[in-house]
Amino acid sequence: MITFAEMVERVAVVVIWGCDSVRSVARRRGWGGSPPDSDEDASRRIVAAAVDLIGETGAAIGIADVAESLGVIRQTVYRYFPSADALMRAAAIASVDGFLDRLDHAVAGLGDPVEAMVEGIVFTLDEVRRTPHLGILLTGAYSDIHPDGMLSSEARVFGRTMIRRFDVDWARYGYDDDALDELVEYVLRTMQSFFVSPGDPPREGDDLRRYLTRWVGSAIAAQSPL
Repeated sequence: MITFAEMVERVAVVVIWGCDSVRSVARRRGWGGSPPDSDEDASRRIVAAAVDLIGETGAAIGIADVAESLGVIRQTVYRYFPSADALMRAAAIASVDGFLDRLDHAVAGLGDPVEAMVEGIVFTLDEVRRTPHLGILLTGAYSDIHPDGMLSSEARVFGRTMIRRFDVDWARYGYDDDALDELVEYVLRTMQSFFVSPGDPPREGDDLRRYLTRWVGSAIAAQSPL
């Protein structure tokens, strides 16, 4: 099965190719005394460090934080990632496949599109609270323009990957590729509203399921089956 990271490879990690001699010198310094074997290895280790730091802090981090954790200067990290945004995207994407595997278990055997989508949304909202990497990908927490994060190219790919892993025969319920893309957009916008304003008190558990079944379920069922 293709991974989420493979699907967004073009937007996930941007490697800046510089002078070979400069990179060679940079690799001999820092890195905990164990310099990377290649540019690919350096990129992987930078992303891994970012993933660990996000997990520890529960928030977006900066280039300086990652550089310090690796024992290198900031310019070393910048050689591989041109901005903190690019690094945060890569770190978030690197963490998504584990979430999708857990989602598979949560919605396994649910062939009804409304039931599957409701459970998928409930599971995702709960995971975002406990998995900051996922929140960064979906909400754009690494960006200065937060509202756009939920509809970024990565978030859309995430949404399409998510619903295509449901045990739902979407074509049977009248959904072609265009309809699925619109459904993904609708669901992402719905989840964004819960991220931005969860409510006081926030809807949770069975109450959240009832609410989503009534309103999101109605939208899903409005598509004419084949």
